[in-house]
Amino acid sequence: MLLPRHILQEFDAALDSLRADVLMMASLTDRNLQNAMRCLLDRDANMCAVTIADEEEIDALEKKVDADGINILLRYQPVASDLRQVVSAMKVSSNLERIADQAVKIAERARTLAMGPGLDDAIALGPMFVETITLFRDSVRAYADADVALARTLRPRDREIDEMNRHIARDLTGSMSKNPDGIEDYLHLLFIARYLERVGDHAKNIGEDAVYAAEAEDIRHLKNAFTV
Repeated sequence: MLLPRHILQEFDAALDSLRADVLMMASLTDRNLQNAMRCLLDRDANMCAVTIADEEEIDALEKKVDADGINILLRYQPVASDLRQVVSAMKVSSNLERIADQAVKIAERARTLAMGPGLDDAIALGPMFVETITLFRDSVRAYADADVALARTLRPRDREIDEMNRHIARDLTGSMSKNPDGIEDYLHLLFIARYLERVGDHAKNIGEDAVYAAEAEDIRHLKNAFTV
């Protein structure tokens, strides 16, 4: 941007602050995801309540990122890579908020399950959670480090999580037929698996935003945009 030096310094500081808020959102979202799965696997109703309450801080940060991003666009009118950095930060923030929403949904259903007799089948979601949170963390790292190579690995890994969800759904549906009294609890587990699958989708979106910010390439909907 062809602006006076002091204006450029102000812009750089504003952009750094914007990115810092996004990365803080990512850290809080990571914590909420972990806590949500602790609710489920440890049957910890108190942790469920903590997870649900903590979403307010993430929501507040998303609003701040949106407001600050719009202010940067209006005040400095960035172009090229600077513009992409601002737009990508706002899009990543939106995906992080949606991931946090999924964590709350997991916690709400896990709290209901914790009040009942429990299902051994819940442990089957553990491996899917590990894959999902690893994908999420890699998406954040790809964004933070402008690591395009890492970002391009996310789509095929998201498809693997989709397949895990389908496999779990088949298994749980089979268990329902053998244990009809537990149908309601099995449905909670089916929904939780679906929420994890959605987390993977949003993590993939963050990877797409990372590529756009770094290389000005829109890889959404491209079949060969990602490689293993």
